Amino acid sequence: MTKGIKNIPKRFIAVQFLILSLISSCTPTINRQAADKQKAPATTELTISAAASMQDVLTDIEDLYTQQHSQVKIALNFGSSGSLENQIEQGAPIDIFISAAPKQMNDLETKKLLLAKTRQDLVENQMVLIVPPDNQSIINFADLAKESTKQIALGEPTSVPAGQYAEEILTNLNIIDAVRPKSVYGKDVRQVLSYVETGNVDAGIVYRTDAESSKQVKIVATALPKSHSPIIYPVAVIKDSKHPQAAQQMLQFLFSPKAQAIFKQYGFVSMNNKQ
Repeated sequence: MTKGIKNIPKRFIAVQFLILSLISSCTPTINRQAADKQKAPATTELTISAAASMQDVLTDIEDLYTQQHSQVKIALNFGSSGSLENQIEQGAPIDIFISAAPKQMNDLETKKLLLAKTRQDLVENQMVLIVPPDNQSIINFADLAKESTKQIALGEPTSVPAGQYAEEILTNLNIIDAVRPKSVYGKDVRQVLSYVETGNVDAGIVYRTDAESSKQVKIVATALPKSHSPIIYPVAVIKDSKHPQAAQQMLQFLFSPKAQAIFKQYGFVSMNNKQ
């Protein structure tokens, strides 16, 4: 046996020694990488369902928040407040809800689907009358009743708060009966905006924030506050949220000076500082 070992080439022994050395040196690195992976904070995924009129502003706020909280991933889900309310009632995995009117939030609160003591009023908005840039015949809400005005885009009033506010305005001006036969209804306020942008209708009633986001429409009139219910956007954490603590931290950030500055940039009015 001794003779056999002596006959093994020295080069073979050197190679075996090198392999053993490499394995020995790599083992601490592998163990350290595994330990670091275990120590790394897990990513928390939050889903925010919000009224379609919040699409642009929340995208910017999301970018800012995730830059400061790298362990949080946010999924934004936009639609009409009514359709989003229905999703929550049917058990959709939503963490935070922002509606464009108190009604939808009231419904969820009555059904005990909100996390207690998290509901707050976030911002306010305004309703405006918009037309394509080349339209010169419509300069105020009263013009919607004229025979020359053929089609008017409104949000579907049963599910879109903007449509509900629009009907209140038209009722207050006593022109609702004249406008209704000419109405083209959108599934959310962004669709109403699109109808006017493409020139498929003569006019539309949308939120100021949506109108100001587009260069393809012009604002010709602003509804008086007394002509409709206050346009308040309430926010709350959903009771069945899988990440209630992270959701409440995100909700708190929405009221921070940095986030409120972005809301103001997009035309929303802070509930704490109406300017």
